[in-house]
Amino acid sequence: MISLLKAREKLLSPLFSTSIRRLSSSLSYSREDSRDSEVLIHPSAVVHPNAVIGKGVSVGPFCTVGSSVKLGNGCKLYPSSHIFGNTEMGESCVLMTGAVVGDELPGYTFIGSNNIIGHHAVVGVKCQDLKYKHGDECFLCIGNNNEIREFCSIHRSSKPSDKTVIGDNNLIMGSCHIAHDCKIGDRNIFANNTLLAGHVVVQDNTHTAGATVVHQFCHIGSFAFIGGGSVVSQDVPKYMMVTGERAELRGLNLEGLRRNGFTMSELKSLRAAYRKIFMSTETVPLSLEERLTKMEQDQELYSVPAVSAMLQSIRDSFTESRRGICKFRQWLDSTA
Repeated sequence: MISLLKAREKLLSPLFSTSIRRLSSSLSYSREDSRDSEVLIHPSAVVHPNAVIGKGVSVGPFCTVGSSVKLGNGCKLYPSSHIFGNTEMGESCVLMTGAVVGDELPGYTFIGSNNIIGHHAVVGVKCQDLKYKHGDECFLCIGNNNEIREFCSIHRSSKPSDKTVIGDNNLIMGSCHIAHDCKIGDRNIFANNTLLAGHVVVQDNTHTAGATVVHQFCHIGSFAFIGGGSVVSQDVPKYMMVTGERAELRGLNLEGLRRNGFTMSELKSLRAAYRKIFMSTETVPLSLEERLTKMEQDQELYSVPAVSAMLQSIRDSFTESRRGICKFRQWLDSTA
């Protein structure tokens, strides 16, 4: 038996060595690119000759780069990632395996520098809005230093007069969705399975927990926190925390405010203002409008910039075409 195994090993060894050499050869990169000697393009990649490729770009096996694509210096495409249509990427962007960026549609996708597009994420494709008309231009603009994790989907706008916009330094975790015409600010954290419907506006420094759903046209104010599993169907004002199957106000996002450098004096003023607006002890119930007006007449509190910003955020939510703010439980017994 031993002699038979040794004979089999001798027979298979040359075949195994040959297979390894062939695999190693197929995974090596070609430097024979006429655009720049520093560009590394794998022989199996399909790169259109009209594509603009910056210095130090690396294109892995089985990638696709379309004719109108522009890749900035130092971009890296991992195996089986693809870029289509009129798409421009800034410097040092990374496309992980299976990522798809751009679409062969009128309009463009613009992505800034130092962005990571995660495994099998789909960014800059046609929206899922039935009002979209075939042939209309649609747009997506993403800033710098964003991390977009695996299986995310981010869509272009639904009409030529609008854009889907994402700012800088955002962390968008796995399986999140950002629909057409959304406006996302800077330094936001969207936990896994956060779903934003069309035309949602998210300001800066917000944080959503997992499985959050936001209704179309809602506004999420800066430094807000949305609890896990929440369904947000109305606006969330600045600095506030909401949670629930139909999200309700649950107070201020005090921990988030502390982490972002708000002083104890500012926090004290915000808490006092919040109580006067949403936890009023008036013997005669006042409407929300009356409470806001009374709050604005309190010179000591209203002179604090954070307080005035919170009040303005609440008022803005009741302007024409806005959805009002998430309900607060004590409102059930008031006229607000």
